[in-house]
Amino acid sequence: MSTVKGFVVAGTHSGCGKTSVSLGLMAALARRGLAVQPYKCGPDFIDPGHHALACAVDGKPVPSHNLDGWMLDAATNLDIFNRYAAHCDVAVAEGVMGLYDGISGTDDSGSTAQMAKTLGLPVILVVDARSMARSAAALVSGYAGFDPDVNLAGVIFNRVGSENHASLLTEAMSLMPNIPVLGCLGRDESIATPSRHLGLVTAECGEADPDRYGRLADWVERGMDLDALLEALPDIEAIPPFEPVPQMGTVTIGIARDAAFCFYYEENLRLLRDAGARLVEFSPMTAPRLPDALDGLYLGGGYPELYAFELGQNNKLRREVREFCESGRPVYAECGGFMYLMEDIITGRGRYAMTGVFPFRADMGERFRALGYREVTTRDTTLFGPAGLTARGHEFHYSSIREDADLSTTRTAYAVRGRKGVIPHPEGFLHANTLGSYIHLHFASHPGMAEAFVQACRDAIPTQ
Repeated sequence: MSTVKGFVVAGTHSGCGKTSVSLGLMAALARRGLAVQPYKCGPDFIDPGHHALACAVDGKPVPSHNLDGWMLDAATNLDIFNRYAAHCDVAVAEGVMGLYDGISGTDDSGSTAQMAKTLGLPVILVVDARSMARSAAALVSGYAGFDPDVNLAGVIFNRVGSENHASLLTEAMSLMPNIPVLGCLGRDESIATPSRHLGLVTAECGEADPDRYGRLADWVERGMDLDALLEALPDIEAIPPFEPVPQMGTVTIGIARDAAFCFYYEENLRLLRDAGARLVEFSPMTAPRLPDALDGLYLGGGYPELYAFELGQNNKLRREVREFCESGRPVYAECGGFMYLMEDIITGRGRYAMTGVFPFRADMGERFRALGYREVTTRDTTLFGPAGLTARGHEFHYSSIREDADLSTTRTAYAVRGRKGVIPHPEGFLHANTLGSYIHLHFASHPGMAEAFVQACRDAIPTQ
């Protein structure tokens, strides 16, 4: 058992600046030589990539891990938190949306507040203070009183216009002496992360500014006292979970990893490794061929539509991926990876050939076609095991299968439920031993998923 400092950075609403504040805090603490372990509440892939770079040690990224109160139960979230927090000095979890926003309007399922209570972590609330003075104190008062079980340890005012503005905000908060003002951060548009249709520009896209995290650290340190923050935080007990004896890698799974395919839950990858898989990364954009001696493939999500030209030009690899799928070896593809297994991706720039494993075309739209949590129950045997498996995940994409596709020619394995009940459109497409879906599943939502995938790879190895 060890004790660490830990806290959740929450926001009043999406767009209040909590990601910039979180990254600035992570980078500033890491710059002081502290081992910072990042986490992200909710089903997000982009923020964790930036967390990893902000917390990097000697240039080596520190993987950020997703925590989610709807996809995962409390014990699993605690396990993930403690597994990595036990080896750090400071654990920083960035929230999702507003503090109390989740899957429901009447309870806290999937919210930052739920996760803070599950982990026993204090909350630092980020408030966009533009055009507010005394009203900001009223806003904070409402958040503080809404759920008395949430430990609101302090507030950071963001986008503060001047020293006089900061003085007014601090004066107003004197009416609430139990909630300290931990910082007043000035407006600085130069630190904003560029965004695109699925959210922020990814850390993997090659467009990231290497100095940005340092500028964010400077911005945070100008507006707040980090020593006072650390002193005010309670010590959190982090109990590492029991670690089984690591298995030797008995199967090899190729992981598509580049600017086009970078959406993976770190826990999914860990569970595959723990089940006996050796994971080998390759780039569908640039690799001349698949890695040697693969027993399975995992094609994650990302932005294949932005790199459709490069993917389409890599003819040899596209053919190899299709042949791999046709061979009957296990292949799991989700969202962007699923699009890569279709015949084409159609964007505003044109039509680009993909691998053609599934007889569909992915048609890009201007707005999202699906968004929300999903619960999947399998109706057929898949690489995750026999029918009847129930797992949870989420869906968020701007593309859809082109309407002229004849979906009746392809088997499907998923029965899907969303927040409002059954979602009737076909999902979980099967071809040979390939499973493709727009839904990102969290393997920790169902014990045994990762083991079943690895076992399917093992079973597909030809006997000598």
